[in-house]
Amino acid sequence: ATGRALALRGGDTKRFYGRESGGEPLDLSGMRGIVAFEPTELVITARGATPLAEVEALLAASHQVLGFEPPRYAVGGTLGGAVASGLSGPARPYWGAARDYVLGVEIIDGRGQYLRFGGQVMKNVAGFDVSRLMAGALGTLGVLAQVSLRVLPAPSVVQSLAWRLPPDAARERMLSLPRAPWPISGMCYD
Repeated sequence: ATGRALALRGGDTKRFYGRESGGEPLDLSGMRGIVAFEPTELVITARGATPLAEVEALLAASHQVLGFEPPRYAVGGTLGGAVASGLSGPARPYWGAARDYVLGVEIIDGRGQYLRFGGQVMKNVAGFDVSRLMAGALGTLGVLAQVSLRVLPAPSVVQSLAWRLPPDAARERMLSLPRAPWPISGMCYD
């Protein structure tokens, strides 16, 4: 109503990311909690300031994971911050980005209106999918009050491999591995 800019703060672990807002801090840490989780449907719905650690612990108990592997920059990261930043882990080229897992959102826009987009099922949008637009918007389109995400079954086995290779051989290996029938979740050359 006053036209003042706000700086949204949940876990405040990604303040370094994006352009400095310069607005008045708005503490969102009270908007937390798991709203719904149905392991057989592979869907979780939680409020935006729910700690990632809490979400992942609940999923792990049912042998499930967030498919986009949200990166951690500090303790206290939230689900809303993970979606709002749109950042994904090293499996992004193989499993997809954060936006690919967003099924629905409830937001509070700049006018204070509570809006709902999408839902809790895979095929629920006919037209422009506003809920996925929230992934990577850094809160510029509204406060993520609630997020529904598709989750994945956790891999039964995870293995890390390291090879000592010269740069040319490493490049060839990194180009050939994705062509193999293995569920690769990341690669790097150091």
